[in-house]
Amino acid sequence: MQPRPATFSIAARDPETDAVGVAVQSKFIGVGAVVPFVSADAGAVATQSFANVAYGPDGLDLLRAGHSAAEAVDELTSTDDEAPQRQVGIVEAPGDDGGDRADSVAAFSGEECFDVYGDIQGEHYTVQGNILENRETLTAMADAFEATDGGLPERMIAALHAGNEAGGDSRGEQSAALYVAKPEGGYDGKNDRWVDVRVDDHEHPIDELERVFRLYDITLLAREEPEDTRELSGETAEAVAATLADLGFYDGTTNGEFGDGEREALEDFRGMNNFENHSVATLEDALARGWDDAEGEGEDRMVDAIWHGLQRLERK
Repeated sequence: MQPRPATFSIAARDPETDAVGVAVQSKFIGVGAVVPFVSADAGAVATQSFANVAYGPDGLDLLRAGHSAAEAVDELTSTDDEAPQRQVGIVEAPGDDGGDRADSVAAFSGEECFDVYGDIQGEHYTVQGNILENRETLTAMADAFEATDGGLPERMIAALHAGNEAGGDSRGEQSAALYVAKPEGGYDGKNDRWVDVRVDDHEHPIDELERVFRLYDITLLAREEPEDTRELSGETAEAVAATLADLGFYDGTTNGEFGDGEREALEDFRGMNNFENHSVATLEDALARGWDDAEGEGEDRMVDAIWHGLQRLERK
């Protein structure tokens, strides 16, 4: 008998950025290899419970052919003898055809899924789960997605955190994934893979997924250039310089000023960590704005501070 991932997920879209994606957590190894299927020209499919992975590509093909999400769900499940054990959520990609139609978001939970199972749909999203601790896992995910500010990735991660905190997977935690597509959103604009991060086996996979996403965000996702920038000074400048020294990028003294030597060290840090998407001035500004909100120590705090400081800038 094939193992069944005890899973909760969200499939969602953002009409303002034309992004569409799936975020998922499961007590199952490498859930990102099983549940999420996403394409910017079609939509997002989350296939789970006794997952039929053919639902992913077949569902996206149905959306491309002009079927609504509801029609795609019906087509997939009506021809599957084991549909009562399946669960699937589908969201059409943003655009002229996706619109705000009620049938552009749909889900199915077979009557033979393991308790607690179910799904909830809202504007631009569907959440679904099986082998859950409680029904509140799903309502918490929906509420968090609707209430959270920020981009689609942040809202989907917030939904995972909320579901987990409300009860989550009754068997525990193991893996998580976030896959978001956007037209020309991939590396160098050559594909639509805008965000693709996975945690295959971890004690706290959603926390780790968020950490990896923030690093991915700084490294690969472009943002608008700031109209004004702050320079580091005082205690924050001293703390950043001391951290750069501890990391081996700076060998001067730390005196509360951030001059040419410190900026050369920051430029070396930028190059070593592949943060060339952002100028040194933008990184200094981000550190000045984000240092007090950052967590961790050493390089972890540098990265977290930069991520926090960049949040004022719109992603391209």
